Amino acid sequence: MRGRIFFFMMLATMVFSLTSPPASAVDRGWLEYKTGFILPNGRIVDTGNHDISHSEGQGYGMLLAVFNDDGATFDSIWNWTNKNLYRPDVGLFSWRYDPNAVVKVADKNTASDGDTLIAWALLLAGEKWHRQDYIDASTGIQDALINQVIITFSRRTLMLPGRDGFDKNSYIILNPSYFIFPAWKAFFQHSHRQIWNKLAMDSLGLLKKMQFGTYGLPTDWVSLTESGVVEPATGWPERFSFDAVRIPLYLAWNGADAADLAPFVKYWKTQPYDATPAWINVISNSTSSYYLSPGMSAIRDLVINKKNDLNNNISPKEDYYSASLHLLSFYAKKS
Repeated sequence: MRGRIFFFMMLATMVFSLTSPPASAVDRGWLEYKTGFILPNGRIVDTGNHDISHSEGQGYGMLLAVFNDDGATFDSIWNWTNKNLYRPDVGLFSWRYDPNAVVKVADKNTASDGDTLIAWALLLAGEKWHRQDYIDASTGIQDALINQVIITFSRRTLMLPGRDGFDKNSYIILNPSYFIFPAWKAFFQHSHRQIWNKLAMDSLGLLKKMQFGTYGLPTDWVSLTESGVVEPATGWPERFSFDAVRIPLYLAWNGADAADLAPFVKYWKTQPYDATPAWINVISNSTSSYYLSPGMSAIRDLVINKKNDLNNNISPKEDYYSASLHLLSFYAKKS
């Protein structure tokens, strides 16, 4: 195990809350994650994508640090994120950092999932460790999300995937894997601002219209017209794939009922358990020639109620994204 001996400690009586999960004991999976993907300065490395970093990854790392009661690592991740990605002009974060580029943050557009994850992690950290500065930072990001990317369109309250480029006037582009329902619930419970409830209800309702093809699955990217027509977005593959696989994770984490999870359960239960394709084209039913990563498999197991198969053992072959989904599914099963 990378030449190190790790001690696995669990608190058997721990209760894991949906919106403010208490720390687990420091465990082997978290230590493996830190060793594999978090640099000493707090930058989280996307090992499957040319070692870039992005706001999504920083948010995942901050969440995992809270769940493991690791304040020192949380601080390092947050400090790096705030220093290198924060945009004071909009109150949100640039989505991408390339350590190999001359201009390391060339694209200053935001990513709403990363912004949401960072705000959620700060809120949980502030509540857990009694840090008002974290709570204040989270509140500022929540306000910026409301002001910058939450819009009213087609008589719904919705969150654009980023600040720029997704509102096409007659239609908008959405990424339903950015619908992070447990974070929105936490924001409402803290602030009591009804916009978070409205956003959750309208987004959940829209997901019911994003049921394409034989299995009724959403695609990674979706377009919505003002009149309410929902279709797979032009310019992206018509796939239930690496983005959309997070939709059932966030639904399950939020305590979704069986009907909301039914399309995902239906699809996954028709596939060979040990040879489930990593993606399916919802229109043609063509599938990938390769299988679910361990992290994607963990989401499947969470959703089809094979929770006993979930663990926090990160394989040396897992990249950043798989390992992140793997650990998040492990913690979500405790909800």
